[in-house]
Amino acid sequence: MLRRLRFLWLSALLCLAGGLAHAQAKVVIVASDSSATYVQAAEVLTLELRRKGVEDADIRRMDLSEWGTGAEHVSASGIYVALGTAATQAMALNSMSAPVLAILIPRASFDRVLRASGRKASADFTAIYLDQPLQRQLTMIRLALPQAKRMGVLWGPDSRYKAPLLHSLAAANGFLLNEAGLAGELDVYTDLKQVLGDSDLFLALADPQVFNTSSIQNILLTTIRAQVPVVAFSPAYVRAGALLALYATPEQVARQSATLVWAVLHGRPLPHGTMETDDFEVGVNANVARVLNLTLDGNAIRSALRRVEKLP
Repeated sequence: MLRRLRFLWLSALLCLAGGLAHAQAKVVIVASDSSATYVQAAEVLTLELRRKGVEDADIRRMDLSEWGTGAEHVSASGIYVALGTAATQAMALNSMSAPVLAILIPRASFDRVLRASGRKASADFTAIYLDQPLQRQLTMIRLALPQAKRMGVLWGPDSRYKAPLLHSLAAANGFLLNEAGLAGELDVYTDLKQVLGDSDLFLALADPQVFNTSSIQNILLTTIRAQVPVVAFSPAYVRAGALLALYATPEQVARQSATLVWAVLHGRPLPHGTMETDDFEVGVNANVARVLNLTLDGNAIRSALRRVEKLP
């Protein structure tokens, strides 16, 4: 009898341990895959939450491949953090018990997720856009290239939605636009040469039909030969030959998301609308700057830009 009681007691403990292993966490972080960007962001987010006092047992990290195993449940007072488009899409198509914060996702991708799932951005399902706001980009250009007046742009299907806003902001900031691709037809190299012929700078906007691994080298070589500096959206493009890039790092986005997650865990809702990154970097290609007879300091430009935006 005593042996049976011990067996039942041990069984109960094992069940309890199993239940705790799959207990509802306060924060569930789901990455689209195991790439370095997502691993880096998840690690920084976890570290920041620990620093704020969140226990390790209350944080669960997983790849999308683990989603649906039963280990992804979060308490009703907790929050899901989706890293990247695939994870965001998976959560959008499920009924979540807690709010979802999507990070490391471009605005165009988040909009597609919303349309496909029938959702709307809200305090229950929102995002920090990876894209930098256009006004911030134009302010950076004004700080770095104060003499520039004529701006070249190539539009593709993922960037055309920005055209009305860029037209308005360009006029307000004293820029004239030379653009191609708004009508839907775009011959990248032919249109690029035409646009560069009457531009002081070329603004690259994230759009895979225009900028991709097979096109970027030729685009950058063409702009350098035309002596037209490129303002891009990722450090990889600066390394490849763009003069400047404005971008947020995974660590910066993770730190911003940690503040929002912490607020949710303390009873405050996520912002109702989507958000921009509140920190950023300015990358400069010193070799290209020399070719163009320019002297630029990325840190100084970043500091000046933060002062303009009154960021701490």
